[in-house]
Amino acid sequence: MEIDSIHIRFNQDAVWLMNICLAIVMFGVALGVRFDDFRNLWHNPLPSIIGIISQFLLLPALTFLLVVLLEPHPSIALGMIMVAACPGGNVSNFMTHLSGGNTALSVSLTAFASLAAIVITPVNLQFWGNLYEPTRSILQVVHMDALSMFKTVSLILGVPLIIGMGWQYYRPKSAAKLAKWLKPLSILILVGFVGAAFGANFDIFLQVIHIIALIVLAHNALALGSGYLLARLCSLSVADRKALTIETGIQNSGLGLVLIFTFFDGLGGMALIAGWWGVWDIVSGLTIGWIWSKKLPNSHDKVSSVL
Repeated sequence: MEIDSIHIRFNQDAVWLMNICLAIVMFGVALGVRFDDFRNLWHNPLPSIIGIISQFLLLPALTFLLVVLLEPHPSIALGMIMVAACPGGNVSNFMTHLSGGNTALSVSLTAFASLAAIVITPVNLQFWGNLYEPTRSILQVVHMDALSMFKTVSLILGVPLIIGMGWQYYRPKSAAKLAKWLKPLSILILVGFVGAAFGANFDIFLQVIHIIALIVLAHNALALGSGYLLARLCSLSVADRKALTIETGIQNSGLGLVLIFTFFDGLGGMALIAGWWGVWDIVSGLTIGWIWSKKLPNSHDKVSSVL
């Protein structure tokens, strides 16, 4: 089977429902974000700056090098670049909390990355995608409109984030109550959509799982490892290292899927990479969070020698 010629079966109504679901997920996350979280980026800038560099500069660059090294099918390569161009995933805050990491830093980075992604995600996709000849040919055929992608990301991430933060600011009690059931419910719905997409294309998935699974495993390990190593090289605290590791390794692949179905007509390799990434990074993130949670001392910094 020629994976670059595959188009995943997922109708337009389902894409719109996924858009709505992602917006609800972002709204649920925003209900727990305060305007003070953005101020924290200024009060303690070093971990935040390193986190932003790790997510938006280092990971896309390393992904490009991995693509050059592996030379996968062009649609798979573009799927890897798409995932790396997306902001951190919305479940990263929970995983950071589970691991004993700096949850406040994680929340601040998620909020900032979600807003920054409105501009940076289309730019990173275009820049790194056009730098590699096989993926450049796909982008030339698709004629992706950067402004349309900007509008889509704004509606999915930017608008719900601002509305949710405003709600939290003016109605903090009701926001806390709403967030308790909205976040887990919306994430379950999103997981259901990803599962439905796989289910409707299960025959295709079975034929390429051996390729997709190994590439996603390597790519996700690279993301987690690069986040941790950069934080350690910069001598950040153990709690900050955990937050940056998870923020870099847990990408918003749901956003990637929406963009793939909206602008690339569900191109096979791209959709399969983004979809399987959404499954695998939850597994890897929860596993790392659980392992780190078992090593929690009274003070995080006491275990720097362990890590």
